Amino acid sequence: MSARLALAAGAALLTAAAPATYYPSSLGLPFSEAVQAGDTLYLAGQIDAPPGQREVVPGGIDAQSKQAMDNIGDVLKRRGLSHAALVKCTVMLADMADWPAFNKVYATYFKPGHYPARSALGAAGLAYGAKVEVECIAFNPKGK
Repeated sequence: MSARLALAAGAALLTAAAPATYYPSSLGLPFSEAVQAGDTLYLAGQIDAPPGQREVVPGGIDAQSKQAMDNIGDVLKRRGLSHAALVKCTVMLADMADWPAFNKVYATYFKPGHYPARSALGAAGLAYGAKVEVECIAFNPKGK
């Protein structure tokens, strides 16, 4: 197949794709908490602040990692999903020294051997002084 034909075929697929559904942020910020496009649900990054609040939870990296993962779970639950639907996560840590502690908390949200693909990176600064932010992609074939 020529490059021009392949490009045209790709454009036709994009044109035929169902429109995305946008789920607004509960904080009134200029991003969606999730976007459903086809069978894929893209979740915005979740920090270690309770839903609807802009202050991170006290208690260090363990409590903050749990809060971020619980926030991901809340977004999934509103779509009829659980952490088991996650296929990819990106973790941003304010301090990479917290990586082992984050991993201990993160692992508790999945069945052993059923972890999403994942990337982790250090960030020079996260919103509201958060120590952790987790952004995920979920498989959602029914577009709940």
